[in-house]
Amino acid sequence: MIARIRKSMNEKDQGFTLIELLVVMIIIGILAAIAIPVFLNQRKKAEDSAAKADVSTLGKEIATYFVDWDGTTTPVVTSSSGKYAIAAGTGGTATNIGNASKKVVLGDGVEILGAAADTTWCIDVTNPSGDKAVVGFKYSAAGGLEEGMCAAAAPTP
Repeated sequence: MIARIRKSMNEKDQGFTLIELLVVMIIIGILAAIAIPVFLNQRKKAEDSAAKADVSTLGKEIATYFVDWDGTTTPVVTSSSGKYAIAAGTGGTATNIGNASKKVVLGDGVEILGAAADTTWCIDVTNPSGDKAVVGFKYSAAGGLEEGMCAAAAPTP
């Protein structure tokens, strides 16, 4: 009789106990608590990268504009319908220079800091969803890509 009971117990499917299941759930919860903040920071870094890429593209296009510059018209950069455009002056024909990343906000346009526009220009963007891009990134003739915003336009004498 006892042999029959032991045989039926050995043949019976053994499941997990409640304690074993709770321990596994606690371990998974701890791993999730560690991983979620890391993933959230990666999203902010991606938003920063989008802002850097946009301002870098804009800065390089403005630098190219000044290579063929006529010495009189200041470039105007605009953002509409998810695209950036550059034009020679306010009445010039706009040329598409690339797509704007989502959530990236163009600053006040090209700022000319002083009399020599081809060597003293600056452009900036911000991204409120980013980490460092909340402060902004700028691209200038003097410093290239940097964190921060352009200085206010200095009055020309």
